Amino acid sequence: MRTAVESIITAPRLACRTALPTNAEQGLTRAIISAAIDVHRALGPELLESAYQACLSHELELHGLGFRQQVELPVVYKDVKLDCGYRIDFVVEKKVVLELKAIEGILPVHQAQLLTYLRLSGLRVGLLINFNVPVLKDGIRRRVL
Repeated sequence: MRTAVESIITAPRLACRTALPTNAEQGLTRAIISAAIDVHRALGPELLESAYQACLSHELELHGLGFRQQVELPVVYKDVKLDCGYRIDFVVEKKVVLELKAIEGILPVHQAQLLTYLRLSGLRVGLLINFNVPVLKDGIRRRVL
């Protein structure tokens, strides 16, 4: 029989296990990050988000990844789909929500935006990539529901 301390110690681990990406999801996010790094190496920081989006679109194609851009995301309220203006920058391979930023720094509101998109879309894995950093790895956040 488990003690109360053992239950407290093991409970967070169990919660974390459900929030880990599968091997396929990890491979996909690695490919997306690789494409983003290629774009960042070529362009550097300080451009507009739209420039990174256009270039990343091309790079994802070169990597052989299927995606959709500016995906409308309705809110379902009492069985009615409402267009509230939510648009996901990219949905890659119908599995990963990809949000791009070109801002001074990622704030909690940007991470909340990604989590909202994951919940509303029903997808599990999301990447938030801020291109306005000297080293791109410092601008990447991955979230898993």
